[in-house]
Amino acid sequence: MAMKPKRPGALREAWIICFILGIIMLNYPFIQIFNKASLFLGIPLLVLYILVGWPASIFVIFLFSHHLNSDDTDEQGQQP
Repeated sequence: MAMKPKRPGALREAWIICFILGIIMLNYPFIQIFNKASLFLGIPLLVLYILVGWPASIFVIFLFSHHLNSDDTDEQGQQP
């Protein structure tokens, strides 16, 4: 059984939290942490952070939306 939000605004709040976390991920403190002169496999850490972090955040949002779509499909199939 999948969990559905209890409140009608819970879904909107979840999307807002995803948006805010994405902004925080690309904001000053996190960018400064990875802005070093170090290389990992010949790639600067900042570039690697962006090249890995951005697709990872998109993948998390994809999983979130896919989970919501599958819940909606399950509910529609159970209704008479």
